[in-house]
Amino acid sequence: MKVAIINFPGTNCERDTQYAFEKLGYKTEIIWHKEESINADLIVLPGGFSHGDYLRTAAIAKFSPIMKAVVAHAKKGGYILGICNGFQMLLELKLLDGAMNRNLSLSFISKYHHLKVVSADNKFLSCCKKDEILNIPIAHGEGNYYIDSYNLNKMYDKGQILLKYCDENGAYENPNGSVDAIAGICDKDKKIFGLMPHPERAIEAELGGVDGARVLKGFIC
Repeated sequence: MKVAIINFPGTNCERDTQYAFEKLGYKTEIIWHKEESINADLIVLPGGFSHGDYLRTAAIAKFSPIMKAVVAHAKKGGYILGICNGFQMLLELKLLDGAMNRNLSLSFISKYHHLKVVSADNKFLSCCKKDEILNIPIAHGEGNYYIDSYNLNKMYDKGQILLKYCDENGAYENPNGSVDAIAGICDKDKKIFGLMPHPERAIEAELGGVDGARVLKGFIC
């Protein structure tokens, strides 16, 4: 599987993301945001602070020339993964439902955090099991996911809620104020995935854990 990782001014995780995917056996390419075409099976929008997060997170990135190719890839049924700032981009592009607010604490949070797998019935988490507990870093100032109750219920019905923040025993523990402690979601076709945690930072035991590798491996499980 070929992975295209999009590099925007201000993103800072594209190299880590490339390293993680290549370590797992994927072929990768980093593409500058001003390009206008993509040839890949999976597109990854990485973490960081695209365009300095001016106006609001990802508000400027959605106008980059490459985004027309990202949207076209989505319309063809291609896989897309947005990590942290990349998740915010997918929300801005309306490829995923909902919106992102500042953390309730108004502080930037950077630490390992446990996650519960709510649904593994999708390609992204196909190497995981429902209710499994993962430990993956988070690093964000605007990770407070919001969606209204009507659309939230529709997402539950369609298996679109994928990951929730929890403690080591699986009890829900909300670090940023997200609705229902949500950490990751997908679209109704289960082809577009967004999560605030950084799986690319948890692929080596020496750096704190390998649960991120199990997540990223899902596309080739």
